[in-house]
Amino acid sequence: MRDKDMIGIEDFERLDIRIGAIKDATRIEGSKKLIKLEVDIGEGQDIQLVAGIGAEYKPEELTGKFIPVVVNMKPMRLMGVESQGMLLAAVVAGKPVLLHPDREVPPGTQVC
Repeated sequence: MRDKDMIGIEDFERLDIRIGAIKDATRIEGSKKLIKLEVDIGEGQDIQLVAGIGAEYKPEELTGKFIPVVVNMKPMRLMGVESQGMLLAAVVAGKPVLLHPDREVPPGTQVC
């Protein structure tokens, strides 16, 4: 890693990463990869995410999964659907692999 690519702790601290529970998942019409997710991020708060994981995951297998989510992202629109955060995933051979806590934690648990 080159020095210019390094960030300080203050940059990392700006990220609000929490464990979210996927409540609902649906394919976005007209897209092979995009899935719209309704995610509980704790304290009675849900956000909507759009994730490019549809080539690897079916919506029905996502409901109930716990995932890390960056919740303080600026909203953006993908194929006309607003995404209010970003899930974190590993990429293996160009394909997304969802990350999960190794034991049960409540939605909204902060990742640090």
